[in-house]
Amino acid sequence: MDEDNAELRNPFPSPPSHYTKYTTLNLNLLALLKERAPDDPSPNQHEVLNDQNDVPDWPLVQLEKPRVDWILEEPDAYYDVYGDRWFVKEKIPSLAELGGNQLYPTDPTIGKDRRPALRSVLRSLLVTYSSLTGSLLAPPPVSPEIPPEWQRHVEWINVLSQNLMAAANDLRPVQARGNLEAMMRRQLELRKEETKNLHEKCDILGARLGELRGSIQKVLKDSQSVRVYLCS
Repeated sequence: MDEDNAELRNPFPSPPSHYTKYTTLNLNLLALLKERAPDDPSPNQHEVLNDQNDVPDWPLVQLEKPRVDWILEEPDAYYDVYGDRWFVKEKIPSLAELGGNQLYPTDPTIGKDRRPALRSVLRSLLVTYSSLTGSLLAPPPVSPEIPPEWQRHVEWINVLSQNLMAAANDLRPVQARGNLEAMMRRQLELRKEETKNLHEKCDILGARLGELRGSIQKVLKDSQSVRVYLCS
């Protein structure tokens, strides 16, 4: 048990031990069992598969894929793997959902291209920063109840910065998908290049073998001619 717990805490754990049961023979036996007993949830596999060889002692139904439809119906659908919990419908919450002042549209159909909104946020950030540097030269307010002007600029800069960071976090899935597509295209190009090199090597070897075959046939023909000449 201690070894199992240590394996679960391993950042790169080994596959479960029952993965060895997923052989071609066992999967074929499972398909045949489901075909012969489709309505029986727990069939007697030894009786149903009495004409087959190497039927295992453990239930073949263990090889069936787990159902996830009932998990997806839950509002917070999750599953546990290697001691960690993963949410099926996991998504990055928006700035408005976190209680912030969001300055760009949340609906992706409306704000699919957020560049104009982000440019406006960036311009406002630069203007507010310029106003902040100017307000630092102003005299302090007469009454302590009146907040200084620079404090208002700092609060607005904080709101603008939150919008920039939140919008950048929303683009992380898009960036990850783009990086994955670029990686797959690069791997495909490498495969094509390696295949082309293999074909070129095969052509060179084929031509070389053809030359050797012609040389051997020429030597055999010359030796046969010499033998005929000597016999005559």
